[in-house]
Amino acid sequence: MTVFYKPLTNVALLLLMMASLLLTGCSSQWTFPPMAVPLQPTLQQEVHLARIDQLLARKDLSDEARAQLHYERGLMHDNLGMRDLARLDFNQSLSLKPDQPDVFNILGVYFTQNGHYDAAYEAFDSTLELDDSHSYAERNRGIALYYGGRYRLAYQDLLNHYQEDRDDPYRLIWLYLVERDWQGESQAQQALLTRKANAETTGWGWQLVDMYLGVISERELLEQLAAQGKDNQQLAERLCEAYFYLAKRYQYQGDNDRAVALYKLAMSGNVYQFVEHRYALLELNRLAYRQP
Repeated sequence: MTVFYKPLTNVALLLLMMASLLLTGCSSQWTFPPMAVPLQPTLQQEVHLARIDQLLARKDLSDEARAQLHYERGLMHDNLGMRDLARLDFNQSLSLKPDQPDVFNILGVYFTQNGHYDAAYEAFDSTLELDDSHSYAERNRGIALYYGGRYRLAYQDLLNHYQEDRDDPYRLIWLYLVERDWQGESQAQQALLTRKANAETTGWGWQLVDMYLGVISERELLEQLAAQGKDNQQLAERLCEAYFYLAKRYQYQGDNDRAVALYKLAMSGNVYQFVEHRYALLELNRLAYRQP
């Protein structure tokens, strides 16, 4: 059989060389953990922010138009990691136009990140009251319920989200995380294996599923990530995901020191808009709080 392959880019080759420094086994230690260059604001983002600032300075805007601009600027601030400024924009947008499901949804995520779970539930409920087809509000509420220790309700929300797209590996992973903490590793593994068997398993995220199932090792996961990476943006995004889900595994095993290191690595690429980056900080805060 003829084998065709895509040559590694320079960035991917460097990452693969770094990943090869990983040592497998119970005593594994990292000499140099694989990392991407942290993402930086782009010229387009900065120009877009400046244009929104100019528009908001106008006196002839309707409340609806001003609310939309505050929402858009909030999203830009959020993508750049300026969460306090983003929250101010979202609140201002909501004060001008209260019937915005997307704004309630992002505020619910912020409440979850800060550990204000009751406020998060209310925000997601408001989203779903305004738009009962807002599937990401259901997912986000499920994650908030998971972090709030309400596993049965979290499972139901995340199961509903999974059933909307059974081929999305991340929906399987979050269901697995809830089931593992709620019902135990054995039952969660079996459910994950069954769902994978009934899915179309194409795309990067399925390698994370295979890591949880023990099909591939940590080293193989990172080597595959490096080999498939096409640019720094993609590498930063995938490393954010890989480190977060590896951290969740080590944390469940009781290796909190390694989990803390991995959560920090998940945040190191500045992929602010990813769920994994958002909740890595929450996990770090929870681990710090539990320390004597």
